[in-house]
Amino acid sequence: MKDFFRVLRIYLPPYKAKLALTFLFNILSALFIVFSMMSMIPMLQVILEEDKEVSTLMAWSFDKDALFNNINYYITLIKSQYGPGTTLLYLGIFGIVTTLLKTGFTYLGSYTITGVRNGITRDIRKAIYNKMIELPLGFYSNERKGDMMARSTADVQEVEASVMSSLDMLLKNPIIIIVVLASMFFISIDLTLFVFLVLPIAGFVIGRIGKSLKKTSREGQTKLGLILGIIEESLSGLRIIKAFNAEKRMSGRFTNEVESYRRTMNKLQRRRHLAHPTSEFLGTIVFVVIFWYGGSLILNGDNALNMATFMTYLGMFYQIINPAKAFSQAAYSIQKGMAAYERIEQVLSADLDIKEHDGSKAITTFKNQIEYRNISFAYEDVKVLKDVSLSIPQGKTIALVGQSGSGKTTFVDLLPRFYDVQEGGIYIDGHNIKDLKLYNLRELMGNVNQEAILFNDTIYNNITFGVEQASEEEVINAAKVANAHDFITATEEGYQTVIGDRGSKLSGGQRQRISIARAILKNPPILILDEATSALDTESERLVQDALENLMKNRTSLVIAHRLSTVRNADMICVFNEGEIVETGTHDELIAKDGIYKKLHSMQMS
Repeated sequence: MKDFFRVLRIYLPPYKAKLALTFLFNILSALFIVFSMMSMIPMLQVILEEDKEVSTLMAWSFDKDALFNNINYYITLIKSQYGPGTTLLYLGIFGIVTTLLKTGFTYLGSYTITGVRNGITRDIRKAIYNKMIELPLGFYSNERKGDMMARSTADVQEVEASVMSSLDMLLKNPIIIIVVLASMFFISIDLTLFVFLVLPIAGFVIGRIGKSLKKTSREGQTKLGLILGIIEESLSGLRIIKAFNAEKRMSGRFTNEVESYRRTMNKLQRRRHLAHPTSEFLGTIVFVVIFWYGGSLILNGDNALNMATFMTYLGMFYQIINPAKAFSQAAYSIQKGMAAYERIEQVLSADLDIKEHDGSKAITTFKNQIEYRNISFAYEDVKVLKDVSLSIPQGKTIALVGQSGSGKTTFVDLLPRFYDVQEGGIYIDGHNIKDLKLYNLRELMGNVNQEAILFNDTIYNNITFGVEQASEEEVINAAKVANAHDFITATEEGYQTVIGDRGSKLSGGQRQRISIARAILKNPPILILDEATSALDTESERLVQDALENLMKNRTSLVIAHRLSTVRNADMICVFNEGEIVETGTHDELIAKDGIYKKLHSMQMS
């Protein structure tokens, strides 16, 4: 429960006004529960003919004798004037009115808490999504996509179903229990003290069962993450699964995980279902023991109790059994839900390796040069870049070539701070990029990757992605420069055509030209091209290459290329080998050096 209240301290403050209203309505509801039950005493006395004629009105005070005396005084007046039947009708109408008020305030309490509950769930969803897109790329190197999807969907859903649905009970039921118990003290102190001796025993038994749920629930949520991971991998790699006839293998892997999840959930839900019968059984035992003890007091001639009062007392006690049972079930749900929230919190509390410091500067222009000064970088223990230095003048095109795994992509990923250098520094116009605001730094750059990353939206929205304000004319001009306008207008709905998941309705070349149009519309001074044409056929490559040349005009460009023919005209070519730049120069200069570049060139030409 300590973790639960910590979560409420984080998310409840914006809803203080609604909480205050909920608290007020629940108090009024509890008071009218007492009034409706207390109205039963005179009704039962009339039916059982236990009421005594009272002809003297006492001064009103918060005293049991004075209160019951004055109630009986007015009942005597009504009874003597209208008779027992009419008196009983009036008492019944009073009971109906108090019950109406009780149920009305109960509804109002639930009405206001619904906004709180759903608001907190929304805030958790927003917090985990915002944190997921804020976390650096390095975080996802050690995380499965399916598990992250499970945390942001199934785990949040579990928190909503278990924790937030218990919020109403936790705010309402304790108030009912306290108010009704106070009224029970008012009727009989001895009997209520006896209740306090018996109830904690039942509460202890229920609490012991509830604690075992948390560990099992956490295990179930983890297994669900694995299942979603397999589904995500299967959908992404469906072409390979079919090509290698691996359906049976993937099905077997999925079956094993689903079966393990089934066993875990069986154990969890069986323990959870134990909550209701256990609380009901223990409640019945407590009720019988109290009935025996109260009956003994009446039989022994206790003047504080009579049959009508005792029956009303039992009715009041019954009013706290259901809230107590609901309270215990809420405890079960909270234990289960908090296990899901712990998995969410692992994401929310994940360290942001890429941070801005308080004195970060805003930069809006790029005028002179980019400098890599003796930088080194390693993924865990594997060093990818080793003491690399390079100066890139403004307006120049720098090509990065070399074998796969030589460090080219890491080199360019360090510039927009997708990762941070571990030694040395990167400078733009003399400013260390760690001293710049991330938004401003990345606003200077545009990316075109080997795999065109598009979204299941319209062509228009994909081109304008990341550009706050763009006119239709600017979008069309960007598409024309990217050699994309013709095929876009040939589609059924033109720029408003929805392109499917990851642009699946388009060819590879079309997807790439849309991503180029997106970069053109952003109009960044620095351009990063990562194998932008390597996956295309000859005709598409020509169209994309023309678009890239239009894009690179008057920009500082870093181009990663495996096809050396695409970078012959670069101002400088840097050859990477095992994390180091081993050769630099123009195409002709590197051919003349007769080194690694010439070897790579000869292999491609042959």
